[in-house]
Amino acid sequence: MLKKSLYLLIFILFVSCNTQDKTDRISISGRQILVNGTPYLIKGICYHPVPIGSDQRDFSNLTQDLALMKEARINTIRVYQPIDDLEVLDKIDEAGIKLIVGFGYNQGGNYDILSGSFIDYVKKYKDHQSILFWELGNEYNYHPEWFEGDLQNWYRALNSAASSLHRIDESHPVATAHGELPDSLAINSCPNLDVWGLNVYRWDNPEPIFAEWSAISSKPMYLSEAGADSYMTISRNEYSQGENQKAQADADKKILDIIYQNTEICSGVTLFSLIDTWWKAGENEVQNPGGWAPNSSGVPYDGTPNEEYWGILDIHRNKKEAYEIVKQKFTLLQTKDLD
Repeated sequence: MLKKSLYLLIFILFVSCNTQDKTDRISISGRQILVNGTPYLIKGICYHPVPIGSDQRDFSNLTQDLALMKEARINTIRVYQPIDDLEVLDKIDEAGIKLIVGFGYNQGGNYDILSGSFIDYVKKYKDHQSILFWELGNEYNYHPEWFEGDLQNWYRALNSAASSLHRIDESHPVATAHGELPDSLAINSCPNLDVWGLNVYRWDNPEPIFAEWSAISSKPMYLSEAGADSYMTISRNEYSQGENQKAQADADKKILDIIYQNTEICSGVTLFSLIDTWWKAGENEVQNPGGWAPNSSGVPYDGTPNEEYWGILDIHRNKKEAYEIVKQKFTLLQTKDLD
């Protein structure tokens, strides 16, 4: 009996150590995000799959989507709301892809910041291998009306939520997705943030943002949104009015080249987005130009965010020209990583 108990103890210790070995260590060093002590460069995509006729996220096509991401050498997915489905998380992990999990402020008590229920999600999934880091809010600095007209109310909530996350999870950094370059109020109000995501639409040239960030912060940053849509509201230069995949591909190529020439400051990008979304401008059964987004006059090449045309895949998962650009750029980066 003693010998059996000893064997059982050895087995439990072996399993425990083996499990710990499989859990990636996510940390911050200077301006870098590290995974197991190695700098991690985000080659990412924003992902919010909504089927035709709906306005709700649906993972029915997850297997196909992950295969297309892997083909394009995408290593990171950014989602705007938590995924409360272990099977989905496991499939993302099995694909070798990391996840940036976003939490909203007021989502009716569904894993949101206002109710504090986001903590329940973190406790539930903080040991899951797919998690890269947590992200609080998306472009809330464009919406003071959500916070009694005073953004300081948001920044207090943001900094407090980051502190709460650090207390219960020491293994993952905490970020926010800020619209454009944060001002001194945002920076000074949120010392508990580890990483800043910046949603940046500056035509096809985000270059200035990196020097601007370097001048105000020594923390890691990445572009949590960047890119272009595949519809031209007007004709401009060589790009004709109407659906125009070449305009999107040309813009994405220039944007990605600039981002990955500045990796001493920028930890990468989650390009917006994987799949067209037919619900953004209304009439969920058809694809429409139009839609609206704050501070979007910098969208190439017409200054108009045609919200239903942002995918590098169409809603049927057909590859647009921009998909091939992403695949080309990320494949080259992966090759450099292996050198």
